[in-house]
Amino acid sequence: MNTSVVLFTADLRVSDHPPLRAALHGGRAVVPLFVRDPAVAGAGFAAANRLTFLGDCLRDLDASLRARGGRLVVRSGDPVEQVCRVAAEAEADEVHMAADVSAYAQRRERRLRRALEAEGVRLHVHDTVTGAVAPGALTPAASDHFAVFTPYFRRWSQQRLREPLGAPGAVRVPDAVRSEDPAAREDVTGVSPGLARGGETEGRTRFTAWLRGGLGAYQDRHDDLAGDATSRLSPHLHFGTLSAVELVHRARGAGGAGAEAFVRQLAWRDFHRQVLAARPAAAGADYRSRRDRWRPEREAGDDFEAWREGRTGYPVVDAAMRQLRHEGWMHNRGRLLTASFLTKTLYVDWRLGARYFLELLVDGDVANNQLNWQWVAGTGTDTRPNRVLNPLAQARRFDPDGAYVRHWVPELAAVAGAAVHEPWKLPAGERAALDYPGPIVSLPDALARFRRARGLD
Repeated sequence: MNTSVVLFTADLRVSDHPPLRAALHGGRAVVPLFVRDPAVAGAGFAAANRLTFLGDCLRDLDASLRARGGRLVVRSGDPVEQVCRVAAEAEADEVHMAADVSAYAQRRERRLRRALEAEGVRLHVHDTVTGAVAPGALTPAASDHFAVFTPYFRRWSQQRLREPLGAPGAVRVPDAVRSEDPAAREDVTGVSPGLARGGETEGRTRFTAWLRGGLGAYQDRHDDLAGDATSRLSPHLHFGTLSAVELVHRARGAGGAGAEAFVRQLAWRDFHRQVLAARPAAAGADYRSRRDRWRPEREAGDDFEAWREGRTGYPVVDAAMRQLRHEGWMHNRGRLLTASFLTKTLYVDWRLGARYFLELLVDGDVANNQLNWQWVAGTGTDTRPNRVLNPLAQARRFDPDGAYVRHWVPELAAVAGAAVHEPWKLPAGERAALDYPGPIVSLPDALARFRRARGLD
């Protein structure tokens, strides 16, 4: 019996899964395989929230495969060794997997190809599994990638996407290949109490509901902090329980300004992936250096800790940081303003903020987390690298009545109206009754410091 191995990585679904469908071609048996990689955990990417969400995804994927007569095989160890071992156990002659963009993923693919070729096994790598348009598919003249989003998006929008694939009807898995059990939620400690559930079933349910009830208003409401009108699909895109190709097709099918705005956000993910694929060092080094002399840790330590804990004295910043800690997720507008506050108002190295986000974000991945942080810090692809988001102006615009702040900063729940954004202006008696700190920095002083550091004055 001809047998294939499908290595699942960030594509934990059965719907619109090109590697799985290709592996099943001609009635072949298949070993759907996921490898727990200790190198990923050792590099700090196996955060509690992502491990928990991952466990949900693996259990759901296993259930979907069992409903089709198959099962998921889970192994632990070096992925190259485990794939070769499983291929030998199943007497497989080919392995299918999705392409990925990080430096580690590219090294893993090269190692796996060499090892499998030595055993006479073919490796097939499939594009457009974890994104809508593959990195490298679009390039400008005289460069290997787009460095600015707008021209990239113009080209991206003109691409003809492949049609989504349906889920397979049947999957046959050899009995002899052993598997470990996916971790249960209760096996992981340090999980955010409000963490959402993972898995393709949950993701498809959430997207269908949002398509009907949220997509139409997305253009007008996506920045409304209290309205919570974003799709919240980023964890499912990160783990690949939803297909970006399918989401683009279904959103475009719905039509309207909301769909256009949502599709643009999906394009941003592909944009960052093509930047990182071309410049892997951007995961930790400035994409465009501004010759920043970030405040040393001994000077910035207390400010950084206040930022982490949501005790900066700027309520909208603190609300967003507390949402992150409670849910393992943060509203996109909150991500922008908290990152700007850390890097430009406090003038703390973006890498410290990016690392902290990766400790908590369920959707945290190298391309989108690191390059979004660089975009805000002005060391990335932003064409206005010195813009500074004023937290008070942001609060007045995107949380005008203070509902978002009052939800996440209960110390200020009794403060009425927009006064919640500047509690230091309350009468002395009311101020004294609040268990809430004053601002850790003056905004005019912080702006002056940033402008001096960037040589703008």
